Amino acid sequence: MLETLRRIVQDVSAAPDLPSALAITVNQIRDAMHVAACTLYLADEDNREYVLMATAGLNPRAVGRVRLSRQQGLIGLVAERQEPLNLEDAARHPRFHLVQDVDKEDYHAFLGVPLIQYRRVLGVLTIQHTASRQFHPAEVDFLVTIAAQLASTLNHAILSGATQELLNPLATGTRALQGIAGAPGVAMGIVTIPHLLAELDDVPDRRAFDPAAEEAAFRAAIATVDDELRVACERLSPLLPPTEQALFTVHRMMLGSDNLIGDTLAGILQAGRWAPAAWRDAVLARVRLLERAEDPYLSARAEDIRDLGRRVLHHLRAGSGRQTEPVAERCVLVAEEMSVAHLAAVPPERLAGLVCLRGSALSHVAILARAIGIPAIMGLGDRPIGRYEGCAVIVDGYQGRIYIEPDPAVREEYRQLIAAEAELSAELNALRDQPTVTRDGHPLSLYAKAGLLTDIATVRDSGAEGIGLYRTEFAFMVRESFPSEDEQYQIYRQMLAALTPRPVVMRTLDIGGDKTLPYFPIEEKNPFLGWRGMRFTLDHPEIFLTQLRAMLRANAESNNLRILFPMITTVEEVEEALRLLDQAHRELREDGWPAARPPIGVMIEVPSAAWQAAQLARKVDFLSVGTNDLTQYLLAVDRDNAHIAGLYDNLHPAVLKTIAHIIAEGHRADRLVNLCGEMAADPGAAVLLLGMGADSLSASTVSLPRVKWAIRSFPQAETRELARQALQLDTVRQVRRLLNDALRRAGLGEIVHEIH
Repeated sequence: MLETLRRIVQDVSAAPDLPSALAITVNQIRDAMHVAACTLYLADEDNREYVLMATAGLNPRAVGRVRLSRQQGLIGLVAERQEPLNLEDAARHPRFHLVQDVDKEDYHAFLGVPLIQYRRVLGVLTIQHTASRQFHPAEVDFLVTIAAQLASTLNHAILSGATQELLNPLATGTRALQGIAGAPGVAMGIVTIPHLLAELDDVPDRRAFDPAAEEAAFRAAIATVDDELRVACERLSPLLPPTEQALFTVHRMMLGSDNLIGDTLAGILQAGRWAPAAWRDAVLARVRLLERAEDPYLSARAEDIRDLGRRVLHHLRAGSGRQTEPVAERCVLVAEEMSVAHLAAVPPERLAGLVCLRGSALSHVAILARAIGIPAIMGLGDRPIGRYEGCAVIVDGYQGRIYIEPDPAVREEYRQLIAAEAELSAELNALRDQPTVTRDGHPLSLYAKAGLLTDIATVRDSGAEGIGLYRTEFAFMVRESFPSEDEQYQIYRQMLAALTPRPVVMRTLDIGGDKTLPYFPIEEKNPFLGWRGMRFTLDHPEIFLTQLRAMLRANAESNNLRILFPMITTVEEVEEALRLLDQAHRELREDGWPAARPPIGVMIEVPSAAWQAAQLARKVDFLSVGTNDLTQYLLAVDRDNAHIAGLYDNLHPAVLKTIAHIIAEGHRADRLVNLCGEMAADPGAAVLLLGMGADSLSASTVSLPRVKWAIRSFPQAETRELARQALQLDTVRQVRRLLNDALRRAGLGEIVHEIH
């Protein structure tokens, strides 16, 4: 049976199209299992039906024509129960439904198994035989195994749109494709696919007849691409904060890397190869090295280098880097792998939205989209994007959904939503300088998140009361080596001075997981459960002490620093970190620095810290809850894994109960508790956190106006009652319904869609 299974899987994989694959499946199963008939039904979710799409043994003219409702017949029963159905005589079953001109009355034995992928029933696979008998358990196992393999193939076809076209070949109207929300907002536009350059893998090997000419062409191509990036940065600078402009600087640094250029020149001048092949080898060697690290940050850098490689190759082979700009007035840029270069190729006034088949909300292009203020959808999966070029689309960055050729009703609905969004944003700008207080005067502090010096202006303009989370690792990530104490001191001093007297909470170096330094790669099978956060810095006291000294020195003039220790898992880690802080403080005082000891906090991001909140609170001055990681660890869900991303939700009852416990323990020890992460940026969740007793929230500057609006719309007593009710609920759906209803009653229905 195993060999038969392998043969069927191989033949199906080699099929030229989906109908052929289905036909191969039913014919080979019938022959292998020596049955009279094998039939495959596919789920038509739009019409809530199961459609006969392939058969060996039944009337072939019925393919595509026979449709059964979800509750109809044995097919509906198999799908409903989501388990195999093995019947000695199908006709005697109460759910049996005879389809005229299809079924044969002399077929008795019946075995049906569901095709399931990611909890969705994609179809039903059946076999039938003339004799009255139950199929052997080994036969059931074989068909279940085939069904599991086929479900994976079908899921790919669903993503590509092939099944929809097969099920409804004449269907017209709006098609919706689901991805991952990358940047909020809604936009309408025309799909434009950037046809960037040649592929590195397609470059042939050739000898260089004139190495000097090859070298000159290569250096010219490098200079041209560098100039393109410079011009692109200047073009986008009015829309991008300096933080995001720095990405262009990083790309130019990659392009000018001595090793990258040196290896290419060695290939030309020493190995005698033509420039495109030498460049290809130099680029792909670095791409493969970064991809092997299996780290999201390094993977993103691998694609950056590959993209630069394509651009240089384009100039080498074509001799001209001029690209045709999109003709659409409102352009939705769609690409398989989106990069800064793609974004820069479009005039900013014409760019309406971004759609990327790969990537996640953490991708650089998603960060750029949020900074510019345009919606973005990531992670659409394997889809034939070429067929969508020139199509009118709607990009819903809240839901992570793109609508292809929307009908007039859908267009009008979103047109009204876009107008309402613009009006709301204008109104909320007036709240910038208003205090964050409830309707009955209870205050809640709203802080911003930051990562680079260039965030200062954005934070100042946001109305934030300070910085609740300054991620120091960003300054480490954009470098080629660990920054010195003096370099860090200058960065921290400027940040603290610019925000004084407003507080700045600086998190000590937090790498590992999805944040790895290019010059210090950490290769682990499971990085999220590995060497990260305080584990890393405590293992490297020389790095930790250098950073602590730089922070304390920077605080000597402004005295508005707060230090936060990340990813704490034990009390011993806090004690050791405090010992090293005292050492750094003592050393500076011995050196003549008037360094005061600032307030110290710990970041609670894992269950072990959550349930030792009382003990941790007694060791430090404040607590900060990192809701992103806490949710991830509590639910055991990787939010960037498309297979299970739908299970990630920070309104899960377990998450809410854990946060309520942390806040209560912090207050029992007379410590302030801050909440940060995506939960703090959600207006509905923010109201809930206030009701639980949170003292402050830290969110992106883009989110602060809506959060402030929500807080100012409720009396404190109502937020407490909401929290009490939410903590008694059993499911995420119930919690969401509770919050949505409360927001609508408070007149905040315009932002409900943001927390669906």
